[in-house]
Amino acid sequence: MRNFLNFLRSKTLLINLGLALVAVLVISWGALQWLKGSTHHGELVEVPSLSKMSVTDMRETLESANLRYEVLDSANYDPDYPRFSIIEQNPPAGNMVKENRKIYITINPSGYKKVTVPNIVQVTQRNAASMLRAVGLDVERITYIDELGKDMVYYAKFKGKSISPGDKLPKTSKIELICGNGTIPGQARIKADAQ
Repeated sequence: MRNFLNFLRSKTLLINLGLALVAVLVISWGALQWLKGSTHHGELVEVPSLSKMSVTDMRETLESANLRYEVLDSANYDPDYPRFSIIEQNPPAGNMVKENRKIYITINPSGYKKVTVPNIVQVTQRNAASMLRAVGLDVERITYIDELGKDMVYYAKFKGKSISPGDKLPKTSKIELICGNGTIPGQARIKADAQ
């Protein structure tokens, strides 16, 4: 026991403990510096605003900021943004992120998706308008012709051309409904008078 107590008071133990403490401090400091450099701790980049940019401009902007990107599926068409431009990004502009962070991008498609024209022939004008709105089409105007069925749809037009049920049109297209005004057409009256 006496030898052990003498060893605890010896210079050799104190020198070894001092060297061990210095080694732990040096190794810890070196490890922290390596982690700081490899993880870019404290080095942040501001996310640029990509709104309404083309894909090419977005790519150049993110590469110059040392950021990566991933394009998500396109959203519904937004007429307030140019075709094939950025309409949404995550994280939003102004956030501070680490270099090489991935920015998620949503691109505006080239136009509205196409919808199928429902069968609105021989339907009242009011019901036809509801059916068109249900699929994403709008009634631009209603034109009346001499036909017996008052407010009955006889056919429809898109940009001056007749359309049929089942035709595909871009969503939000404006349709003209051709409806009867409740009067007997002139030819039908002549045929009735001849008999």
